[in-house]
Amino acid sequence: MGYVEAKDLHKHFGEVLAVDGVDLSVNQGELLVLLGPSGCGKTTLMRMIAGLEEPTLGEIWIAGERVDQDVPPRARGIAMVFQSYALYPHKTAFRNIAFPLEAVGKSPTAIREAVDWAAKMFGIRPLLARRPRQLSGGERQRVALARAVVRSPRVFLFDEPLSNLDAQLRAIARFELKQFQREIGTTTIYVTHDQVEAMGLGDRIVVMNKGKVRQIGTPQEVYDNPADTFVATFLGSPPMNLVEHDENTLFGFRPELFLPRPTFPPHEDIRVYHLRVRQVEHLGAGRLVYGYLEEESRSDQPVIAGLPVTIRTPIAENQVYEFAVPRRAMRYFDRRTGLKRQDGPV
Repeated sequence: MGYVEAKDLHKHFGEVLAVDGVDLSVNQGELLVLLGPSGCGKTTLMRMIAGLEEPTLGEIWIAGERVDQDVPPRARGIAMVFQSYALYPHKTAFRNIAFPLEAVGKSPTAIREAVDWAAKMFGIRPLLARRPRQLSGGERQRVALARAVVRSPRVFLFDEPLSNLDAQLRAIARFELKQFQREIGTTTIYVTHDQVEAMGLGDRIVVMNKGKVRQIGTPQEVYDNPADTFVATFLGSPPMNLVEHDENTLFGFRPELFLPRPTFPPHEDIRVYHLRVRQVEHLGAGRLVYGYLEEESRSDQPVIAGLPVTIRTPIAENQVYEFAVPRRAMRYFDRRTGLKRQDGPV
């Protein structure tokens, strides 16, 4: 049994089925990421775990206790960090962090000790006298995290807490958040639509779409072996190439594994294609090469090759080149259902 479990969980909003039969098990101490496009049901699922939404059907368990029936949010041992951080604008950082402890009647001495401990952990001791408007986005995030951790919750829930930060600060905050979670060891569920965040943070990733779980696995598992064409094309930038194999089957391969034939060693088992190049994008750290496979004339979808900067093969537009992909890296999908074929094409 997992530390947090959802069993056959459903949520209806009128005619809209926001969460559709989700089964989920989160291990104690794990950082699990719910990943999917806007409207896929990930935030609704988190809000049901927190007790902010009532399930239409199904069960929620935390630390062996069923909580979906009569356990209110405040009694579930949950600490939640929102996208907006939800800090009180009229309170100092100290008072924001102290608020959940004041609400349960902790003594002033215990509150000061807890706030000092949390502030030291997140490096915000010099900021405790400031109000939110006097803090940067990253500093507000740290105050929100400190407020969450002082409660010593059983489970952390994060709802896209980095989305308001700029790109550089997000990378730093992502690293710090991962280090914090490892140090504390609290079971954590993290919601995002950003695949970079998901791949960088998660011990495991739950990929969702249209209220359903499409795949659960480690970041490398869901990237290398997508369960269906949705996961294949949602993860990766650029996404996995999908090309028609026959009337029943699509085959896929990642752009960074589709390279000029001369780059492969002679003993590598590869499949060679003639790529007619339409466009080359120079991105500093490498190149993206867009084109069409001449042998696959039935496909109307272009393929993309991702060439690292170490491959200096000259590539010109409107020319045909031999490109190849390792056969071990090719994935086959049922064209009708989109599901991965375990045994390749039939």
